[in-house]
Amino acid sequence: MPVSIEKLPGIALLPFTDAKPFLKTELKERFGLDELNVTEYQDLMYFPEGLCQPVTASNPNAFSLPLSPDAPSANPYWAKTVLFDPFLLHFDSISEAAGALKGIQRNWAPYQYQLFRRAALIQDKLPYINLKPRKFPFTIPDSPMGCYTLIDSNTILASASTSTPLPCGTITWIEDHENPPSRAYLKIQESLVMSNLFFKTPIPSTGMRVFEAGACPGGWTWVFVNQGAQVYAVDRAELAPQLMADPLVTFQAHDAFTLKPEEIGPCDFVVSDVICYPERLLEWVKVWLDSGLTKNMICTIKMQGGTNWETVQAFADIPDSRVIHLNYNKHEFTWIHSQE
Repeated sequence: MPVSIEKLPGIALLPFTDAKPFLKTELKERFGLDELNVTEYQDLMYFPEGLCQPVTASNPNAFSLPLSPDAPSANPYWAKTVLFDPFLLHFDSISEAAGALKGIQRNWAPYQYQLFRRAALIQDKLPYINLKPRKFPFTIPDSPMGCYTLIDSNTILASASTSTPLPCGTITWIEDHENPPSRAYLKIQESLVMSNLFFKTPIPSTGMRVFEAGACPGGWTWVFVNQGAQVYAVDRAELAPQLMADPLVTFQAHDAFTLKPEEIGPCDFVVSDVICYPERLLEWVKVWLDSGLTKNMICTIKMQGGTNWETVQAFADIPDSRVIHLNYNKHEFTWIHSQE
């Protein structure tokens, strides 16, 4: 059988780990898609008709969702990557599969759910990309990243065009199990490199000043001070002892949301991982934006029960902003704003 490529209609979505139920709920609640024509390859979800609202008497003007590399805010948050132009690659040998993919573009990342050995042999014959955990800080290369998966031993489902330059939309960190006071440090590391990718925001460094709301026990503070930044940390409870003693940390026991930006002063970054209703966080964010005292903000939008999609969209609509779900987020999103 000669090698052949069969272009497919529609799109495919790869949800974050264990997030397929959340993705299906998002498609229903955020986009109004009650009925889905979908073929599932473990986590990978292929929609042969695209994501189209059903035509009904009450919905005569059904539409296809405007999923596009140029409209990231229109893409589902719970999908770590969108495969915009899926195709089937039919092949006989490992070399044929790798050669066909290389003939399309350089970078390819595998989503593997079966035939692991065969997939690994194909990946070995493709140009090298680093699939291992990274050490922070790290700059994400802004280059096209294809995604592929073996649906049987001689057929690949793939797309050269995806929604992210990260391999299958995921970055993982080499973890420090001794020094950080909480695992939340992984989340701010991911947020900072994503802000750098989206907006070319500089990674925090010596001489920068950070205001952190709800800092206890100090996972985010730990990342900033390790980069040499000064942190004004506010929470009702103290940080971990090593951070309370750090000369780069100024701590205030207070409700951070009641402090006015003028009381804090200019900051290179304003960040929050506070557990609160998204509506309250949005009000606080707008106060800081109106103050003009910071160009960069990173905040966790924590869900209180169900998702308030209207409020999430209000965050996404703020100029120079992105709402994303991080690999290290739980049932929450992260809002990133930068005017750099």
